[in-house]
Amino acid sequence: MFSIFKKKKNKPSKTVEITDQNFNELVMASKVPVLLDIWAPWCGPCKTIGPIIDEIAEDFEGRALIGKVSADSNPQISAMFKVKSIPTLLFLQGDELVERFSGLVPKPNLAEILEELITERKRGEEPK
Repeated sequence: MFSIFKKKKNKPSKTVEITDQNFNELVMASKVPVLLDIWAPWCGPCKTIGPIIDEIAEDFEGRALIGKVSADSNPQISAMFKVKSIPTLLFLQGDELVERFSGLVPKPNLAEILEELITERKRGEEPK
């Protein structure tokens, strides 16, 4: 029987699962800007922004680290950044928190911030 509805093929996500255990190794040691999405499976707005974060991860592959942190499973990260609501989006450059948002943020805004951080990082690497 022919179906008019095509099943979406789930591509593997380019986002990295960040945990209390791998945070220092992956995030703090990152040589590229980092965007962390702190979320929970029961959070409605998190389900809305999740696919956007996945798209950003694909768009910025190799230029930025895009990670997802389950707030329920990783209380140390949530406590470290004093997360009071989710989704919370954190932008880090080196070991410094440079920007944070709570709630839904449009994809172009997220991309613009990452582009600025990438440009700043490149500028900082140029010989003087």
